[in-house]
Amino acid sequence: MFWLADTLCLIAAFYVAYMAAPSVKAAALDQTSRFSTWLSLLSPEPGGEYRAIREVVWVLPVMWAVTVLSLQAMGAYDPLHRQSRARILLSTFVAPFLGLGVIAMVLFALRTPSWSRLFIFLFTGLSAVTLCTYRSTIRWYRTRRAASGVYAKSVAFVGSPAAVNWLRVYFQTMTSTQEYRVIGWLSVTNSSGPSFSGGQPGESLPYLGSVDQLGDLLVHRPIHEVVAIQGTAASDWLLTLIDVCDYFRVTLRIVPEALLSGRPRDLHLTYHSDPLRLPEIVLHPRDFDSEALFVKRVIDIVGSVLALLVLAPLFAIVALLIKITTPGLPVFYRWRVVGYKGTPFTGYKFTTMVEDAEARRQELLPRNEMQGPVFKIKDDPRVTPIGRFLRRYSINELPQLWSVLKGDMSLVGPRPAFPHELVRYELWHKRKLCVRPGMTCLWQVRGRNRVSNFDDWVRMDLEYIDKWSLWLDVRILARTAWVVVAGTGS
Repeated sequence: MFWLADTLCLIAAFYVAYMAAPSVKAAALDQTSRFSTWLSLLSPEPGGEYRAIREVVWVLPVMWAVTVLSLQAMGAYDPLHRQSRARILLSTFVAPFLGLGVIAMVLFALRTPSWSRLFIFLFTGLSAVTLCTYRSTIRWYRTRRAASGVYAKSVAFVGSPAAVNWLRVYFQTMTSTQEYRVIGWLSVTNSSGPSFSGGQPGESLPYLGSVDQLGDLLVHRPIHEVVAIQGTAASDWLLTLIDVCDYFRVTLRIVPEALLSGRPRDLHLTYHSDPLRLPEIVLHPRDFDSEALFVKRVIDIVGSVLALLVLAPLFAIVALLIKITTPGLPVFYRWRVVGYKGTPFTGYKFTTMVEDAEARRQELLPRNEMQGPVFKIKDDPRVTPIGRFLRRYSINELPQLWSVLKGDMSLVGPRPAFPHELVRYELWHKRKLCVRPGMTCLWQVRGRNRVSNFDDWVRMDLEYIDKWSLWLDVRILARTAWVVVAGTGS
């Protein structure tokens, strides 16, 4: 992201400098201006013309290469919330001026004294200002969000009471609640354990059950990482723990207990860049923190923004039709569902059912055409006339683009779960919640109106999880467009 943002900043600075240089030059040649003396030092000779942009465009890639490499060398691509203001200010001003030095050497070697020093210095100054401004703004925003605990990862401990107590003290000493939030611990046996005092006043580290209960816990509690202490005794439970974390795509940290009690004199642990600095083995899920996931999120943001802008007139027309045909109903239906790692959120759809639709669901249960926890019937009497049209062409789903923009959903992903459905899920069904839910997936493009078994539905979601790639997302989006136009995806 930084490389892309830096490139855009340098391009903008180059264009603004090129367009503004003639005006600044005119001010420099104005003898009545108080800045004429020092501006004339950077200006070309009186009467000289600026070169065409095709003759000066080579300055941009030279500045880009030197600036980016310099920023990389100065550690400016580390997470911004871990950089001080002084470091951001120093790196973003030093890097462009190093680029200025390289450009000056090139001009000296080419023996071209007629080049506008004003343009070069203006380009350098604007580059430094834009780089510093956007990085400082992001750092300020991230710092404020981090202070409120938005980015904190939920962590669960696994091990013996003594090992868990060591982890509790370690996290209390070495981390902050802005980075990690410990929600509790699991024992390696079925016996209950104590609740340890937490790092914050009034907080405790509750006992969550045994390691065998981790699968259900991962569905109903948002857990980002599991930290396990492997004791010196038999660790049969560890294989179960690895299988569960692997199945639900949760990062697992395994710390050998011997490394906690041992005191080697000459052997030292290599921590690389892990902020926890634990003597551990880290197992990450596939595609964890990868460029592909970043690109997927960029596609979600850009796609949802463009779609919301383009479809705004359609939204207004649909809202008007709903109010005209069913004046007593709200335009949007508040869709309360469960998403990524069991996190509940509220999405929105266009209202397509009568007001007492949920109350009438019980009396219609005998007509349910789906095998499993999902309810669906053909010619549902609760659907309004305008709702049938909206559902046929999936127009009622379009307000979910707002959830995509917020990050609760993705354009492509498994269907979210209703809370009343989730309680009836089998354990293998719940694996679909280990990725961000989406507006469309394999279940829709393969004709969801023809799928009557919930198990088949989930198998398609799990197939998507196991085979995920950006190319698969592109193919699903393309096929979804055809399904919507044909009206076969309702």
